[in-house]
Amino acid sequence: MHESVFTLEATPIKFGPGAVDDAGWELQRLGVTRALLIADPGVPWLDRVIEALDVELLIYDGVRVEPTLESLQAAADFAVEAEVDGFVSLGGGSAIDTAKVANLIASHPAPVMDYVNPPIGGGAAVPGPLLPHLAIPTTCGTGSEATTVAVLDIPERRVKTGISHRYLRPSQAIVDPELASTLPAEVVASAGLDVVCHAAESYTARPYTSRDRPASPGERPPYQGSNPVADVWSAKALEYGGRFLRRAVADADDLEARGAMMLAASMAGVGFGSAGVHIPHACAYPIAGLKHAWTPPGYPSEHPFVPHGLSVIVTAPAAFAFTESASPERHARAASLLGGGSLPEALRSLMDDLGVPSLRELGYDESDVPELVEGALAQQRLLAVAPREVGADDLASILTATLGGR
Repeated sequence: MHESVFTLEATPIKFGPGAVDDAGWELQRLGVTRALLIADPGVPWLDRVIEALDVELLIYDGVRVEPTLESLQAAADFAVEAEVDGFVSLGGGSAIDTAKVANLIASHPAPVMDYVNPPIGGGAAVPGPLLPHLAIPTTCGTGSEATTVAVLDIPERRVKTGISHRYLRPSQAIVDPELASTLPAEVVASAGLDVVCHAAESYTARPYTSRDRPASPGERPPYQGSNPVADVWSAKALEYGGRFLRRAVADADDLEARGAMMLAASMAGVGFGSAGVHIPHACAYPIAGLKHAWTPPGYPSEHPFVPHGLSVIVTAPAAFAFTESASPERHARAASLLGGGSLPEALRSLMDDLGVPSLRELGYDESDVPELVEGALAQQRLLAVAPREVGADDLASILTATLGGR
């Protein structure tokens, strides 16, 4: 029997210029009296947020730009010792994800690896709700303030994976366009392309009604497939990506464009938090994890890594060329929202305009395809919602086509 039920949950979001000044009121509303503030190193808005919070604070700024198992465990250990009753995150997806994991371990102590998605980690179920978490993004991309996922890199195993559970979703988010004004153009581009890919993947995901009905409600996956409510959020995020991303990259003072991309990130997070993402994100995990050979310009880090948005978008044209036949009308609608043509063409145009490096420039060639395929196949929770069934040979074709150009 096929599924007949879908679930949609969303983080309450306060949006607008100056909204960050409400942070203290929101934290007190959540009942927090002693908070751990987890912030990106050097984030320029730290003093303003500290002043706004007006509660007893401990500060942790050991966030890594691309969180690793080691960096998340260090933050979690700090959180356990801190004995706080709530969390605040300030920064990009890395800071918000670090706060999610620190909150998880402070609320339900265990090694981080116990909660990591299988087959990499133990896949333990989260026993119950976490402490309150106020998320304040300063980038316009990951949508982590609205999602149930925390992503991490395990360099020694050359793999990227994550933790996913509904209890990881922040209790409240404040999305203030003023906080994106200091972002380098390269960061805006990568983060914005992540938004676009989130939205396109969730909008084209297989329908939730195509899955088998689970034996119990607890067995329903977080990523359920496309559904009428997630479609609304995803489509609006695509529209904003098509209208505002180029402007947001071109002009740091374009508050409208950068604010629209921050809002698009949150909207896409709600959409894919219900519907899911598929092939480009499955390929992104090994692309980001297997090699660390490229140092991205514009990022506050000297260690080589592939930013998440670039690892996701680089295979997207080939991936959507593969899936287009499964739902041509949805692919066409997504393309029209981005500016027209086919979906692969619309994405190539955006990538060209934003100067996205090729998969080869990121350090890969044909000899890496088998390992990349193996890594993508490990992401079955993502591939399960792809609109077209995808196997090893299909993934190899997508990656080989990507190596051949956009």
